[in-house]
Amino acid sequence: MTDTLRLADGLVCPVPTVTTDRVQLGHGSGGKMSAALLRERFLPHLNNPILAQLGDAAVVSLLGGDIAVSTDTFVVNPVEFPGGNIGSLAVHGTLNDVAMMGAVPRFLSAGFIIEEGLDFDLLDRVIAAMAAAARAAGVPLVTGDTKVVERGKADHLYINTTAIGTLHGDFRPAPERAAPGDAVIVTGPIGCHGMAIMSARESLGFDTEIVSDSAMLFPLVERLGDRFGADVHVLRDPTRGGVASALNEIAAASRVGVMLEEEAVPIPGPVAAACEMLGFDPLYVANEGVMLAILPERLVDAALQVLRTHPLGTLAVCIGRVVADHPAMVVMRTAIGGTRVVDMLPGDQLPRIC
Repeated sequence: MTDTLRLADGLVCPVPTVTTDRVQLGHGSGGKMSAALLRERFLPHLNNPILAQLGDAAVVSLLGGDIAVSTDTFVVNPVEFPGGNIGSLAVHGTLNDVAMMGAVPRFLSAGFIIEEGLDFDLLDRVIAAMAAAARAAGVPLVTGDTKVVERGKADHLYINTTAIGTLHGDFRPAPERAAPGDAVIVTGPIGCHGMAIMSARESLGFDTEIVSDSAMLFPLVERLGDRFGADVHVLRDPTRGGVASALNEIAAASRVGVMLEEEAVPIPGPVAAACEMLGFDPLYVANEGVMLAILPERLVDAALQVLRTHPLGTLAVCIGRVVADHPAMVVMRTAIGGTRVVDMLPGDQLPRIC
């Protein structure tokens, strides 16, 4: 079975799809298989107007105000990696999802699924990292749960976190608000988290250690919101599926096209080398400490100046623009002057990176 992909010049080519009666690892990729799993299995039973928003977090009204709620489950392997561990990652990842909606993160909850036999020293390091990340973010973890399963029934430790944030004023970025004439900014170099996980998982001895970029992004969101308010159309942290998948989701939600400039995309040298060696495309590699910001092109220079006032945004750059052509598609102008379609992958280059 195949779907069809309409290319920028009008050509149509087949895109393979995966037909199976069982869940595959690719269903957790954040790519086409994940979208199909949600569309075909979950939404027919659970769909409602709030869930149908399908943003990084749900926006709900409560007691006369609006809040953003997001939940995420972390199954990263290995649980410790250069630049963090599953505990700090669980805090950063879920707070970032709330922040991408323009919300101020307020509270966290956590659920732990612990495998029998887990070393207490490892558990202590994970909890300590989680506590440090929550303190640094100024967001208390106010409730939680623990479960222990038999040896061999889990891979060390899984963590589920839920974040609640409050929304104020007209600062409401959303995936469906991208418009032709907007610019696409990325706040830092891409691919570091996924390649840090890969190097730790496979014990690869790269010449230069690659460190996860895991970080809480709300300080960048706050700066953009304070300066530009409703002119910030979309914010997105490109985690599973990387920059390519995030932009494809935005293009589909807004029914616009995106044109990227290959030479503008910031890829650190060690990441580029590791991806080349392993056969990965950096555009699809997960990030945990950079975000995409989409706002009118006339504001690009001012937005970059604002972002660069914070350590997480010092290397922010504009990597492309939103166009009316090829709606729901992402296209890249290559370094040699051609163009290529940057489609969403069916499955995953690298599973269990968050």
